[in-house]
Amino acid sequence: MEATLSLDQARRIALAAQGLDKGRPAGPVTSRTVGRTFARLQLVQIDSVNVVSRSHFLPFFSRLGNYDRSILQRMSATHPRRMIEYWAHEASYIRPEHFRDLVLWQKRKWVGASAMEPDLREGVAGKILAALSTGRPMTAAQLTARIGHVEDRRTDNWGWNWNAVKRVLEHLFEEGLVSAASRTDQFERRYALTARVLPGRDAEREGPHDRDAAMHRLVDAAAQAHGIGTVRCFADYFRIPGKAVAVSVDHLVRSGRLEPVTVAGWDRELFRHVDARVPRKAAGRALLSPFDSLVFERRRLEELFGFHYRIEIYTPEPKRRFGYYVLPFLLRDRIVARVDLKADRAAGRLLVKSAHAEPNAPLDTAVELAAELKLMAGWLGLGEVVVHPAGDLAAVLAAAIRGDDGGIRSQGTEATWPVSLP
Repeated sequence: MEATLSLDQARRIALAAQGLDKGRPAGPVTSRTVGRTFARLQLVQIDSVNVVSRSHFLPFFSRLGNYDRSILQRMSATHPRRMIEYWAHEASYIRPEHFRDLVLWQKRKWVGASAMEPDLREGVAGKILAALSTGRPMTAAQLTARIGHVEDRRTDNWGWNWNAVKRVLEHLFEEGLVSAASRTDQFERRYALTARVLPGRDAEREGPHDRDAAMHRLVDAAAQAHGIGTVRCFADYFRIPGKAVAVSVDHLVRSGRLEPVTVAGWDRELFRHVDARVPRKAAGRALLSPFDSLVFERRRLEELFGFHYRIEIYTPEPKRRFGYYVLPFLLRDRIVARVDLKADRAAGRLLVKSAHAEPNAPLDTAVELAAELKLMAGWLGLGEVVVHPAGDLAAVLAAAIRGDDGGIRSQGTEATWPVSLP
């Protein structure tokens, strides 16, 4: 018989699987701590938006608090790599053991190389591979210069006016032949042969690979990261084909890795991973990146937490409900508020441009959110938190901030909170 769980239990399973059910480590956060967190998450999404911080840094702050971001640089850019870039839930850092499996299942044809003349594509690819086989990792611009490629600049496709070298590089990246050895300060990839980035793991060296077994491993990893979910949830985590995921889920049920469960109020076919914990309570607190893996699958988020969430970056400003870069605020086992944040690095301030409470948010929401904002500001090296008077939580949040620090300075209807930097 299927196990029956309450919605509260399902929420706690999901939070435990994501490492969000407990308070943060009391001592210094080490490379090993960060590595364990990444192993639990399986991947972190990469995005160039840097309103608060690069998106791949934020999930670790949410779970670990103040940590050294250079740890991720070492994990992704030095041997032996513990994370590598590839397509998963969009562009992501993934665990190296997933690389070959994802190469088999991730096929994205929008990069433009397939529309090129075959002779041009193959010619450029040959020059790129030759240059990378003898030289250091290079950006697309550096490779363009290195191989002497010249073409007229395109302006017909705003934001994606890639030249032939960049388009072929992305094709080779998707095929698993080249990888990102590191990123520049401007967040450009430095490309290298996969054989150099992951010695022994590139596609050519490993030879034939079992696609079914690869899918089973990916689904098992997604189910571990979710703890509990649907076929759609598991497929969305790595963005792999739903029909193949459904077949794999059946296999994992038969092999004892997944078990069907029923959750009151969640009327879909659900599965719990055999290793999923069911904490008796959740005691975490976190501001979540818009690209955090807990909020990947919006339907799941709404069914589990009753939280409707959309990223409004690409919404025209007059039509935004909550703001440009809105972070959900998790408190214990509920998402209780959302804040539109911006790091004003020049002025050394973390700006709370708006703050909104969710229905039935607990009475300590503002106090806990104030403490979380102070922690984030310190981690970012910002000396003040400034709360703007937008949103139904703004006034009480400003009051909570004033209560936390007697040295608060008012700026009209804003509230400024000095932060003690580490």
